[in-house]
Amino acid sequence: MLLSYLLEHKADKEKLVMKLKQLESSMSSGRKMFRLGNMVHAMVAARRTAQLPDVVPRFCLTASNVTRALYFVCDGVLWLRSVGLQPDADKQKWHNWATKFYYFSLLMNLARDWYEIYWRLEEAILKKRMKENSSWDKEDQELNCWKADSLPSFLLLLFQILKRHPPLLLDMVKNLCDLSGPLDTLGIYKTNSGVIGFCGLVSSLVGILTLASPHLKLKQ
Repeated sequence: MLLSYLLEHKADKEKLVMKLKQLESSMSSGRKMFRLGNMVHAMVAARRTAQLPDVVPRFCLTASNVTRALYFVCDGVLWLRSVGLQPDADKQKWHNWATKFYYFSLLMNLARDWYEIYWRLEEAILKKRMKENSSWDKEDQELNCWKADSLPSFLLLLFQILKRHPPLLLDMVKNLCDLSGPLDTLGIYKTNSGVIGFCGLVSSLVGILTLASPHLKLKQ
């Protein structure tokens, strides 16, 4: 009787494990299908950003959205292979292409961020020059400490710019954190799983913050 009970208990345990694996597979497939929907969203975003008046953000954001859509295409092929609908697909090749598209998309986002910082720096310097021979408020006095040949003063001005524009700061932090994964995968800059995990956590927290507070999301 004891042996019969143990065998029956083992069979029930195996059934439970099988059901959990099926549930996990189903949830994974659902996530993949959701990401395929993101491909359509990325193409719509690319069409929208292609109409921006400023040439630099137009190029950077459109290129970012197009390569992001291509990333989801590669990810979709990998999903089709995982469910057996495309068994002949080269997993390593498609994974590498997906990583490269994601990497380029992040680079374009960072290029846009640096452009935003650049013209805000130019704006701050111009404002400082216009106020040199007149009275100005405390914020302008802080900007007045900047000199072109002083790296510490430049970094201070950069800090002040980012402090005054939280959406720009958060977007740059998120893009830099997301960059750690593809840099490691492509062998451009090898790091360890702890650093990648920490960067992923920071990126997720920033994403949750901008989702909860839309005013903190950098506008396109």
